[in-house]
Amino acid sequence: MKIAVLGGGSWGTTVASLVAPRHETLLWARDPEVARAVREDHENPAYLPGFGLDAALGATADLEEAVCGADLVVLGVPTSGLRRVLADAAPSMRPWIPVVSLSKGLERGSHLRMTEVIKEVVPGHPVAALTGPNIASEILSGKAAAAVIATEDLEVASAIQAVFTRGVFRVYVNDDVIGCELGGALKNVIAIAAGMGEGLGVGDNTRAAVMSRGLAELIRLGEAMGAKPATFAGLAGMGDLIATCVSPHSRNRAVGEQLGKGRKLADILDEMHMVAEGVNTANVALELAERHGLDLPICRMIDRVVKGEMEPVDTYWGLTPAGHEAEPG
Repeated sequence: MKIAVLGGGSWGTTVASLVAPRHETLLWARDPEVARAVREDHENPAYLPGFGLDAALGATADLEEAVCGADLVVLGVPTSGLRRVLADAAPSMRPWIPVVSLSKGLERGSHLRMTEVIKEVVPGHPVAALTGPNIASEILSGKAAAAVIATEDLEVASAIQAVFTRGVFRVYVNDDVIGCELGGALKNVIAIAAGMGEGLGVGDNTRAAVMSRGLAELIRLGEAMGAKPATFAGLAGMGDLIATCVSPHSRNRAVGEQLGKGRKLADILDEMHMVAEGVNTANVALELAERHGLDLPICRMIDRVVKGEMEPVDTYWGLTPAGHEAEPG
C-alpha cells in the first residue's frame, strides 16, 4: 500500500515512521528543510529532536508528489489548516481512497469535527479518525500504546486498523466517530486547566477533581451531540484525557502550567514550535454548548483565561466542584 502522511509535525512524523516499514510511505512537510532531514538524515530535529526515524520513510515538500497515486491519505496538520491543505491536495488524489484524520480539534466558525471537514472537502471518500492517548516521543521510543480508529464503516475500520497496528502499538475500532473526535478535542481544554493547576501549585487532589469534572463536561456535550457515553470511558475519552493532562510532553498541559506561573499567553505561544489546540477549542466548545443549552464551566473559564479576561489564579477557584453540585452517575 502507498500511504501519504500530510503534516511534518511530531505526530504526523511518528505515524509515518510507524507505518513505513510495511508500506511505501511518503511524508509531506511544508518546510523543505524538514522534508530533507526526514528523507536524508532519517530524523526530524525541528519536531522530534534526538529520535531516529525508519530509514524507509520518504519525505517531500511537494504536496502533489505526496498524494499522487496514494492508496491512503493521512492528515496530521493542525485543525486550523486542515481544510486548506486538503483542498490543495484534492485535485491530485485518487477517487474513493480512505482519508484518516490525526488532528484533534474543532473548526472555528463552522464548529465541524475534522472528519466532517474532510467530507465537505472531498465527498465520496471513506473517512476515519485515529485518536487516543498517543504521546509521539513515547511511541517512537518503542513504549506500548493504544489508539482507536473511529469510522461508521467497520469494514473500512478493520482495513485501516491493520495498516497502523505494529508491535506494541495496538489499534482498536469504534463506530462512535462523534464521541471519539469530541473526546480528542475537548481533552485539550481540560489539559490546559490541569496544567494551570500544576503551575499554581494547587495539589493533586484539586487537579484530579478538575480532570474528573472535565470528563463530565466531555460526556454532557458528547451525549447532546449524539455520542455514546461509553466512548468517554475508553481510550478516546478518559485515556486521552489522562495522558494529555499529566504528561510533561503535552503541549496543552504545558501552556496551562506556564499560564499558572503568571506568563502571558502570547509569550508562551511565541516560544512553542507546535500548536496547542486547546487554546482555540475552548471557545468553539462553548459555542456548541450554547447551541445545545449546556453549561461547560471549565471550558468557559479556560476561554476567559486565554482571552485575557481573567487571571488563572482567580479563575481556578471556579474550576473546582461547587459544594452543592451533585456528582453525575
